[in-house]
Amino acid sequence: MPTHDDIVFLFDVDNTLIDNDRFSADLAARLERDFGAEGRERYAAIDKDIRSQVGYADYLGALQRMRGKESHPAYMELSFFLLDYPFDERRFPGVLEAVAHLCTLGRPVIMSDGDTVFQPRKIRRAGLWDAFRGDVLIYVHKEDMLDDMRRRYPADHYVMVDDKPRILVALKKLLGDKVTTVFVKQGHYAAAAGKELDDTPPDITIDSVAALATMRREDFLCGSRYSGEKPAER
Repeated sequence: MPTHDDIVFLFDVDNTLIDNDRFSADLAARLERDFGAEGRERYAAIDKDIRSQVGYADYLGALQRMRGKESHPAYMELSFFLLDYPFDERRFPGVLEAVAHLCTLGRPVIMSDGDTVFQPRKIRRAGLWDAFRGDVLIYVHKEDMLDDMRRRYPADHYVMVDDKPRILVALKKLLGDKVTTVFVKQGHYAAAAGKELDDTPPDITIDSVAALATMRREDFLCGSRYSGEKPAER
């Protein structure tokens, strides 16, 4: 039976805990090196098409579709590149320290979108699976799976840490005062934030997850908007 926690901290992964934009740039460079600009663009088109169909990035599925019926060593080498990518080197500074601190305040849980093969491997290779003590949820559309999340991790209050404005807005509208939304200003989704955050502003805005290591339990529950400019005193 699931344990009931006072606070559950829900964390996105890509561009919240790890620099996924950097990974995407490395992948594009590798594709261009092995398949030329045309191959890179072809992969990007396949990736975009798959995302529109399934709602998340399927890197291995895109590679499989790109390969088709061909048998070329470059495709196998690219699969090794994806599966062995050093995501631990793309983890943002201070993430492990912040998660360890939040373990003293509540229960940190990864709540990510993604496929059932590459995303778990990414999380494990980044050192996050162990840091979160195996508390990992991976959905197709996590904002549609709140009932399942709450059944698995019942709590008095939730904190959602994400770089994607649409996720923060969706959770605030669905959970109201039961959730504190934390906007991490990293990555291309955060950079493109606009009117949605003006209409439904996050409760807390930070430049990086490392800032969470300076915060107290009360900062997540008091209801006031914490700017991150002046860390709370202990």
